[in-house]
Amino acid sequence: MFATERRRRILEHVRRHGTADLRELAQAVDASEVTIRRDLRALEQQGLIARHRGGAAALQDPGVGSPSTEGTDPAARPEQVAIARLAATLVHDGDAVAIGAGTTAQQLAAKLVDASELTVVTNSLLVGEVLGQARGVSVVMTGGSLRGATYGLVGSGAEQSFADLRVRRAFLSGDGLTAGWGLSTSDLAEAGVDRAVADAAQEVVVLADHTKLGADAPFQSVPIDRIAHVVTDDGADAGTLATLRAVGVQVHVAGTRDDG
Repeated sequence: MFATERRRRILEHVRRHGTADLRELAQAVDASEVTIRRDLRALEQQGLIARHRGGAAALQDPGVGSPSTEGTDPAARPEQVAIARLAATLVHDGDAVAIGAGTTAQQLAAKLVDASELTVVTNSLLVGEVLGQARGVSVVMTGGSLRGATYGLVGSGAEQSFADLRVRRAFLSGDGLTAGWGLSTSDLAEAGVDRAVADAAQEVVVLADHTKLGADAPFQSVPIDRIAHVVTDDGADAGTLATLRAVGVQVHVAGTRDDG
């Protein structure tokens, strides 16, 4: 199992149960306790869990995972907020855009609530919730089956929703991005929807914080030659950014010093 998928399962387990010990997590994802310790350390550094002796605890109340009543995730990291703010400058009044699922996408939606004559097509319930009351934004929700971990709609219903659409830009996240493999994810169903979103767009914009750059996940969602822009944060490795620029990707780097 790839580290990205294993850590996602660990995070889902901790959030579902509120707390979990090392042995429990090791059994849940079929890994050693040494590996689990390393994963918990990484998740804590990302601000997603709180480690304690022998295990970890969720940062939020037991109701975590349900759509936020304020439309944004209070656990969003500064990098995600900064990326969303910069990505919003690529959206203009009168545009038609697609926004995929994910925490950074939810943050992007929050930056677009004051847009005018904007059409947003999305498979994310969280994005739809954020923009649902925005007066100048028309929201089109896809069909599909709900994936509880991300509150994204996946499957053939979601994919078909994008088949007859044409939008200016698509904003997508994932679990990894490299110049060789492109954008990738650990979930096959999510990869299928992301491919459909990309096919409907004139340009694809990838929202990827520095932890995702240089990493590959099992399922390719968008090949590198279909990615026009990458928006990342100032923690990204300079060599990785240079490699992306070398293959024709326009890289935008968001500063995080003013975001906590």
